[in-house]
Amino acid sequence: MEKIERKPDWLKVKLPGGDNFKEVRENLRAKGLYTVCEEAGCPNIGECWSQKTATVMILGDTCTRACKFCDVKTGNPKKFINHNEVEETANMVSIMGLKYIVITSVDRDDLPDFGAAHFSNVVTKIHEVHPEVIVEVLIPDFNGEDVHMHTLAKSNPFVIAQNLETVKRLTHPVRDRRASYETTLKCLDFYKKNYPHITTKTSLMIGLGETMDEIKEALLDLRAVDCDIITFGQYLRPTMRHLKIERYYSPEEFNELKSIAYAMGFKFVASGPLVRSSYKAYDYLTHLRSQGIKI
Repeated sequence: MEKIERKPDWLKVKLPGGDNFKEVRENLRAKGLYTVCEEAGCPNIGECWSQKTATVMILGDTCTRACKFCDVKTGNPKKFINHNEVEETANMVSIMGLKYIVITSVDRDDLPDFGAAHFSNVVTKIHEVHPEVIVEVLIPDFNGEDVHMHTLAKSNPFVIAQNLETVKRLTHPVRDRRASYETTLKCLDFYKKNYPHITTKTSLMIGLGETMDEIKEALLDLRAVDCDIITFGQYLRPTMRHLKIERYYSPEEFNELKSIAYAMGFKFVASGPLVRSSYKAYDYLTHLRSQGIKI
């Protein structure tokens, strides 16, 4: 039997609580609404919700891909789309009093447009009903097809995120075979070149066996496509069926990665053991405002 390693102390967090947290959660439950923050058991849920930030997953709960780090259900949704998600997501913004929402989804290779139009409809609806709310999207690659990427980008989110996830050498087996290092870079490049006013963002999990040189190579590749934001987080194994953790990085090492990324020219960096793709999303907005940039 494989030995289960003890997590370092810096990966321990307090359980979320407080009257506001419980009230919001109960309100969502009563209306049958759920956030990725809860479903994924994110350790930062209390902090993000207190900042009026949350992540919502659309296009169902069944992914057509099977990445070896992810615990989302894999299967064939058979082209089903719940069109009520457009209204439901806008309702969630109201219920939670959000200032900043991150919209993500499963991969939907079963759909002709890979879900791009539905994604765009959700973003557009939030802009219509809540024009004061900032929208970030964490999207699939839409098979790297320009027409579908245009469909998404024309809804004009504030940030478009597409995760590189890991270094080039480890892309497979970490990611599904239909995903690729090159396709993610191509997508980030497409959005920046065609929609330069939209911030681009990506994320790297570390602890899967990568080297520092490989991380630096990935950062250089990302800067070559003018990616604006990078986040670093510790890979945590969802179940024993998933890829094992090769090592835990210390908070000091995460700070080193932050310094390296800023030195390379990234506009904003979030780096820490418990950082996830959407963590500190609102902090980027705060960072811009501190520089006198109006949003």
